Amino acid sequence: MSNLQTATVDAPLAEESAVSIPREAGKGNFIQWMAVSILIYLLVCAVGMIGSGFKLATGDQAKEMFEFATNPFAGLVVGTIATALIQSSSTVTSIIVGLVAGGLPVSVAVPMVMGANIGTSITNTIVSLGHVREKKEFARAFSAATVHDFFNLLSVVIFLPLEMAFGLLERIGSFLAGLFVVGDTSMGGLNFVKAATAPVVKTAKGMVEGMSNGLGGTLLIIGGIVLIFLTIHYVGKLLKQLMVGRAKEIMHAAIGRGPISGIMSGTFVTVLVQSSSTTTSLMVPLAGSGAFGLKQIYPFTLGANIGTCITALLAATAVDGNAAAALQIAFIHLTYNVLGVLVIYGIPFLRFLPVRLAEWLGDTASENKFVALAYVLGVFFIIPGVCLGVSSIL
Repeated sequence: MSNLQTATVDAPLAEESAVSIPREAGKGNFIQWMAVSILIYLLVCAVGMIGSGFKLATGDQAKEMFEFATNPFAGLVVGTIATALIQSSSTVTSIIVGLVAGGLPVSVAVPMVMGANIGTSITNTIVSLGHVREKKEFARAFSAATVHDFFNLLSVVIFLPLEMAFGLLERIGSFLAGLFVVGDTSMGGLNFVKAATAPVVKTAKGMVEGMSNGLGGTLLIIGGIVLIFLTIHYVGKLLKQLMVGRAKEIMHAAIGRGPISGIMSGTFVTVLVQSSSTTTSLMVPLAGSGAFGLKQIYPFTLGANIGTCITALLAATAVDGNAAAALQIAFIHLTYNVLGVLVIYGIPFLRFLPVRLAEWLGDTASENKFVALAYVLGVFFIIPGVCLGVSSIL
């Protein structure tokens, strides 16, 4: 009888415990999403701080400050090296948006954005080195990582000359920004973002009052950059906890169902985690293990390029300065990546050129591991450094 009573008493307790666990999990998720919202708010505030600081520090001399980067190749190299060192194109493009809002010419910023695309692919290339002990596994993983590199390099080869000759991306970006901005005043739904972030930006500007314009502006820029680093780092960590499990499920469900499904899924997952490096790094072990072929993973990588544009677009909605130019460079980033996918994947003889190059490099690197090291150092640091030195002399 006592055993029956004990079981009867324990059953409701067990049910209550089972119910409480999901409630606690739901509460934890709510707090994490609130933290993500606050961090995103601070991100757009940080971009506003950079724009204000740049404007304060340079006054009307912004163009003169960037004379060294009037050469598009120098801008490309700056974007590549900065992103390779920081390992976050989202951070670099957000900083570029803030600088453009403060007076950096859009024409100078366009090659920097292209360079950020190249630099961001270093992360998944480094991840692939974890498979170096197994020859066949390393060949597959290194190929899967470097296909992103070759695609981005091919995009630059195609679009940088077009931009230099005709200003193609700058014109498209200007048109798209014109749909949302009149002069320097945001329209409709964008107004509330700028208004919401104004108190933080104004408070930051108030803290440097009394200093010289150069020192105060520099401190605002440094503070904004530090805040961008911190916010993107912690947003990434939180979103990985909240979404990476689902991201992996989406990848497994989408890869192999065709290129359109792969591109859309890559875009969606990257928007969720706000990091193309995370998305592309997730698929490297899948390729290394042989779970998916390179041609199956390739479209997913292209979608990651498009999804990463969300951070710059978000940042551009709340800037203190030239809102039209900030939104223009954010749309240029999006246009560049979308056109890259349409042109390279849409033209048959270009479609699998990155795949063939990546397969060749993967096989070569698996035979000689020093090739992999030389590739990483050469593409992301040595060659860009030499080009920057030569361009500054010329």
